Amino acid sequence: MAVTYNAAVKTARMTATRDHFANGTLEILTAADAVLATFGLDAAGGTISGAVWTLVFDNSTVAAGASGTAAKAQIKTSGGTAHLTGLTVGTSGSDINLDSVSITSGQNVTLSSATVTHAA
Repeated sequence: MAVTYNAAVKTARMTATRDHFANGTLEILTAADAVLATFGLDAAGGTISGAVWTLVFDNSTVAAGASGTAAKAQIKTSGGTAHLTGLTVGTSGSDINLDSVSITSGQNVTLSSATVTHAA
């Protein structure tokens, strides 16, 4: 039997998650864990609607720090600890959507959307 959370619990859990990561960072990584780009979460961390956390950033475009193919992402606390890992990255339909997953050092990397959805 699968565990199911009601809407109020999902919203409360996602709000606590957002608050935990506010002022943290989102790192875009290669499959081998090389950091390609880092986005700073704003002080509020984003917005919650039901079971979905929409991340809000200080800037939606940053310069890439390395070259490679974006394969995954992680979110770190303001203290620099990665507590949310394994986010999917793509150009659409992923947790983290970028303008391109092919990244070259120094190029602008633009986020088109970034959301985290609570499990069923």
